[in-house]
Amino acid sequence: MTSIKDSVVLVTGGSRGIGKALVEELYTRGATKVYATARDRRTITHPDAIPLTLEVTDPDSVAAAALHAPDVTIVINNAGATTGASFLDSPIEDIRREFDINFFGALHVNRAFAPVLERNGGGHILTIHSALSWIAIPGTDAYGASKAALWSQTNALRLALAPRGIGVTGLHVGFVDTDMTAGVGAPKTAPHSVAVQALDGIETDAFEVLADELTRQVKAGLAADPAALYSQLARQ
Repeated sequence: MTSIKDSVVLVTGGSRGIGKALVEELYTRGATKVYATARDRRTITHPDAIPLTLEVTDPDSVAAAALHAPDVTIVINNAGATTGASFLDSPIEDIRREFDINFFGALHVNRAFAPVLERNGGGHILTIHSALSWIAIPGTDAYGASKAALWSQTNALRLALAPRGIGVTGLHVGFVDTDMTAGVGAPKTAPHSVAVQALDGIETDAFEVLADELTRQVKAGLAADPAALYSQLARQ
């Protein structure tokens, strides 16, 4: 079992929303040190967190973060973004940008910090995906596809890193009450609730955490005919 108490944790995207809630909950559970990252380290507001400048799409920036945080035992991939890019109408550059941040950004971090975790005796990686890893919603084409790819990355790394003493947890969540969903009228989960469930998942070495009822329904629907998930496909 992975213990949060006395751990040293890196949280990407740690300045607001889920990331900020994770930093707060980590200290509540007794983490010794939390490195909170952001593009602008001045946006990190927790008084005990160690702010790190990190651009996840820049391998050199990620490598520098690994040098500045050589004692990390847990990595949480929270950084992510969406441009609202659609496959048919948006510039290809916008679609690539979402993959650069959401898929390749996490990959850069995982590749840089896996050796760190191994040198420190093993550890844990938690990566935040989305219910959109499993279902397409108009207006979220690129975001959902990048999160689906990230889910696949997590599954592959779980197998590759287990022999090196590193556990891997994937967290899936629907709408969370953050800046990203400010214009969404659907029910939203509080960031603190997501943070609590995420850290519970780490401490129980869970393979996956499904953080709300919407996500659980979508995951359960994957075994059905696509028309069960997409009512617009149902034949009359």
